Amino acid sequence: MAAPLRSLCSAALKHHCRPFSSTSWSQAGQIWRQSYGLPAKGSEYGPLTDLPDWSFADGRAGPPLKGQVRRQQERVAFARRVVSLSSEVDKGMQQWREKKEAEVQAEIHRKSLLLKPKGNYKLKKK
Repeated sequence: MAAPLRSLCSAALKHHCRPFSSTSWSQAGQIWRQSYGLPAKGSEYGPLTDLPDWSFADGRAGPPLKGQVRRQQERVAFARRVVSLSSEVDKGMQQWREKKEAEVQAEIHRKSLLLKPKGNYKLKKK
């Protein structure tokens, strides 16, 4: 009796299984936002995340929220890293230029030390 029940269950599962998809999943509107130059997620940056949620009646801004302070600190740290990496690249380029100039000077010096033809060398060649 167990064998027919097992085959009945497996046959039912074959027809009611979820389809398998190998395409990538993206959030709703992500492609549209990126095509218009906006962030992929609506909460990454922009006025809704960067500006304060409220202000006092006299116009003063409210205190910044924890998330706003954290994002600001992340941006400052990122800017500092960009500046430091940019200065490293500039130093590397300067060292490369100096090295190339030294190689050119060494080649000029090496050529100046070679023996030079003297006298009627050009006349004897004919």
